[in-house]
Amino acid sequence: MKKSLLAVLFLVIIRIFSQDIPAQNQGLVKDPFFNNQNPQGQSGKKVQHKHSDTFGVSPDKYDGNPVFSGNVVFEQQGSVLTANEVVWYQKENFLKAIGNVVLTSADGSRITAAEMEYDGNTERGIARKNVVLTDPKQTIKTETLYYDKIPNTAYFNTGGTIYSNDGSVMYTKSATYNLNSKMIDFVGRSNIETDKYTIVSDNIKQNQNTGVSDFFGPTTIRDKKNPINYVYTEQGSYNSKTGESFLNKNSRIHNNGKILTGDKLYFNRNTGFGKGTGNVMLDDPREKRYIKGGYGEIYEKKDSAMITDKPYFVKIFANDSLYMSADKFLTFQRQDSANSLKKKSFLRAFRKVRIFKSNMQGRSDSLSFNETDGEMHMMRKPILWMGAKQVTGDEIRVYSNPEKEITDSIRILGNAFAISKADSLNMKDEFNQIKSKNMMVYLKDNAIDIAKAVGNAQAITYADDTNEKTKEMTRIGVALSTCGEIVAHFTEKKLEQVDCNIGANTDTYPMSKISKDQRFFKDFNWNTKDRPQKWGDIFLDTPNYPEIVYESDNSLFDRAEAERKKIEEKNKPKTPVRVKK
Repeated sequence: MKKSLLAVLFLVIIRIFSQDIPAQNQGLVKDPFFNNQNPQGQSGKKVQHKHSDTFGVSPDKYDGNPVFSGNVVFEQQGSVLTANEVVWYQKENFLKAIGNVVLTSADGSRITAAEMEYDGNTERGIARKNVVLTDPKQTIKTETLYYDKIPNTAYFNTGGTIYSNDGSVMYTKSATYNLNSKMIDFVGRSNIETDKYTIVSDNIKQNQNTGVSDFFGPTTIRDKKNPINYVYTEQGSYNSKTGESFLNKNSRIHNNGKILTGDKLYFNRNTGFGKGTGNVMLDDPREKRYIKGGYGEIYEKKDSAMITDKPYFVKIFANDSLYMSADKFLTFQRQDSANSLKKKSFLRAFRKVRIFKSNMQGRSDSLSFNETDGEMHMMRKPILWMGAKQVTGDEIRVYSNPEKEITDSIRILGNAFAISKADSLNMKDEFNQIKSKNMMVYLKDNAIDIAKAVGNAQAITYADDTNEKTKEMTRIGVALSTCGEIVAHFTEKKLEQVDCNIGANTDTYPMSKISKDQRFFKDFNWNTKDRPQKWGDIFLDTPNYPEIVYESDNSLFDRAEAERKKIEEKNKPKTPVRVKK
């Protein structure tokens, strides 16, 4: 029996000791932030108690560590912590401060909070609730702040607001501030607000000493007065003291509705000057056109821009596009004199202007284009081609309807000379030609309808007749006209009628009575080698196409001339032969 009782007792004891032992008091539990030692691998000096109104120890509270209350002051190597109450974990060299906590560093920076933990060994602290960090450059407000005295940095990830002494305000979810270098590293979407602009970025590093912000993600700097004006970059920097932006990746400058892009961009917010290098493009969505080149500049306050380094211009229409090249392009806007609420857009092209459009091509030394009104001026040796027609003069002005996107008329000023193939379907060297001081050409459905030459007008035109039975055209001769004004009418793109007015003098010669030389003005200059045939030709000084060789037919005149010579020879009086006696 005794043996049975002993066995049972033994089993009970084993059962009791095999059960879980209740958890003991783990003592001080630190945030993982305090785990790493300082870079020197040594513990910091012990914190020192300087003052408190009361002191006490409670075995059942704070693991029996001393509690200081009322105007508490602790100090460590020049840093001073004050609070309403402090728990001092002497063994761990650790403080827990509660109520009106203030940590002041030797460099003058100051952290205030409702609560704070400070580890004297790692010289790190965590401030919680209504945290404010103040130094000579700015003030940081957040809910939780991690402070590391060794590198002298402060970090938060609970969202915070930074008030800079220059008046700017920064909002961010997470940031690290180095109190020595005055560098703030913003992580995640952040905002910087000033009275003049707003910066929104995914990653900013800002130096409070230099005022330079470096961007390492999508960033926008927007003008508050004119929000449509802003710069965008994915890598760059901004100097708040000089107003300068340096943009290095996927960057854009938005200026009064126009967009400047390039490999590298620069913009000065104070002066409104910007420039770009490498694959520069100035896009104007409102005008439905863009200009590309190797270098560009914009002038915000003048509302103008310049593109150079092999630039070219493209204006997009509903069913076509206008391509143009030159050595330099200048665009600008001016107030509309008829409506102060509107602006007109202008384009200037300088040196070696080349134009290509499906129904119109041209060349000149310079060009002026009022895009709003659709008025284009080609200057210095201009030449314009439309189908089988060519126009030259001292200056050529092209008038278009911007809404309908069609050309209405062309005006040639000084030494006007218009040439058209008499029949565009054959390769004969037969050309209708009109010369005058000035000339107006009116178009209908993008084709010449009427040409009006004024001032010392001259014309060489081919006359045809239609056989009523066969409906075939027969060449009947060439008309030479000289008068004060010539009006030429076109039907189905072909010269149909020529009216010679004011001192009219017209003579029509059959083909047998007019030589080839008489069928051309002395300065006849039909040009096929320089005419652009595709849009890529605008990049060439001249495409230098082979001159088109036309068939020259002077047979009727030559036969008639030979016959006339025979008749003249036959009708010559015979000279009597003198015989010597």
